[in-house]
Amino acid sequence: MGLGCACLFALGASVAPRLVLLFTWLFTPLVTRAFHGIFIWPFLGLLFLPFTTLFYVLVYSPVYGLSGWGWFFVIIGFILDVSSYGGGAYGSRGRGSRQYQVPA
Repeated sequence: MGLGCACLFALGASVAPRLVLLFTWLFTPLVTRAFHGIFIWPFLGLLFLPFTTLFYVLVYSPVYGLSGWGWFFVIIGFILDVSSYGGGAYGSRGRGSRQYQVPA
């Protein structure tokens, strides 16, 4: 029974940044301002790098672009995205090999 709750938590954690980015895109002009009206880059960010795209949108300034601290937060978002993909691969690294072992 404990695994069902962990799966729900993992599902919520993977969907949350995408929902926040989607609502930011729909209800504020921040995404359009940060990507200058181009559709494909924020869409790809929504699919593959949601934390990086969200942090970029939140720290982007139309006058200066990204400053030092802005880049810091974008890099933190990228680390979060890569660690979420890497953590899933690390957690399931031995799952396939255990299913096909022949008893001795």
